[in-house]
Amino acid sequence: MVEFRSLLINEVEDLLEEYNEKRFRGKQIFSWIHKGVEDFNSMSNLPAALREKLNNIGYIKNMEIITVLKSKIDGTCKYLMALNDNNVIECVLMKYSFGNTICISTQVGCRMGCSFCASTIGGRIRDLTPGEMVGQVLKVQRESGEKINNVVLMGTGEPFDNFDNVIKFLKIINCKDGLNIGMRHITISTCGLIPEIKKFSDMDLQVTLAVSLHAADDELRKKIMPVAYKYSLKELYEVCRYYIAKTNKRITFEYALIKGVNDSDGDAVKLSNYLSNLLCHVNLIPVNSVEGNSYIKTDKNNVEKFKEILMKNNIQVTVRRELGSDINAACGQLRRNYLSNIDGFKG
Repeated sequence: MVEFRSLLINEVEDLLEEYNEKRFRGKQIFSWIHKGVEDFNSMSNLPAALREKLNNIGYIKNMEIITVLKSKIDGTCKYLMALNDNNVIECVLMKYSFGNTICISTQVGCRMGCSFCASTIGGRIRDLTPGEMVGQVLKVQRESGEKINNVVLMGTGEPFDNFDNVIKFLKIINCKDGLNIGMRHITISTCGLIPEIKKFSDMDLQVTLAVSLHAADDELRKKIMPVAYKYSLKELYEVCRYYIAKTNKRITFEYALIKGVNDSDGDAVKLSNYLSNLLCHVNLIPVNSVEGNSYIKTDKNNVEKFKEILMKNNIQVTVRRELGSDINAACGQLRRNYLSNIDGFKG
C-alpha cells in the first residue's frame, strides 16, 4: 500500500498515470492531503471510481493521537502519537509572537547516545518516513485548529541519520500546493554528522542549521556526546566554515548547560575562542532533568554569567525560553513515560 503523505506532487501524478488516470488529478489529491484530509472519500472533486481505486492502492492516515498535554504556564502542547505499526512518537506545538512552531521527531528513538537526552534511552527503533514527519504537522494543525508557521526538526531522533527521508519531507512541506512552509521557516538540528552536514551545505536549501555542541573541549564532549569519538571539534569547525561559505547563513550552536559539567567560566571562554571566527549564534539551554542520569540544571545566575562572558567576546547569544516545564516538554520524556508503563519497557 502506498503512503500518500510521503509523495511529492509529481510522484502522485506518476502513480495515477500507472493506473490510467489523468495526471492533473495528482495536484488535486496532493492539495486535499495537505489540507488535512485523512481519507480519499472526502475528496469531493474526484470521481467516485477514482476514489475507490485510491482506497485500493494506498492510504493517507498514518498516526493517531494518544495523549495531549497542555501547559498551564504558556500554552505549549505536547502530543504523543501512535504510528500504524504501534510505535509511538512525540511532537510539541509552541506559541511565539512570530507564529506557531512545531518541533517534530524524525526517528522512533535515537542511537546518538547523548547522555543528557531522554530520546536516546532505548536506542533507535526505526526511521520515520517523510509522510510520518508530514503527518505530525497535519495532525497537530487539525487537532489544534492552529496554523503552523515554523517547523523545527529537534524532536526524537537525529535528522541527518535519516537524511534522505528528511530532505524529501522538506520538499513536501515547502511545496506551494501543499503546506507552503518556506525553507527559511525550517530549522534542522544535528549532533554533528560531518558528511551529512557537507552534503546538506551543497544543497543550499536556506534551512537554518542548528548544531548541538555542548562542549568546546574534545574530551568533555566525548563524555556528553558519543558522536565526538567519531568526529573531532576541529572537523566540526571546518565543516561549519564550509556550510557558512556555501550558504552565507549563520549557524545556531545549541549548548545545554549542565551544572558542574560544562558551565564554568573556563567553559565559556573555551566556547568563545572556538566560535570567535564563525558566523554564528549561541542558544544556551538550561538542561532538563532526566530520570536515570545525575545531571542538574544550572542556576539562573550562572546562566547569566555564562552568557555575559560570551557577549564580552562578541558572540551573539540568547537563553532559550523554557516552555512546557509543567508537562515534561523536553525531547523523549513523554514517550519514555508512556513506554515504561507497557510491555515491561525498562528504558
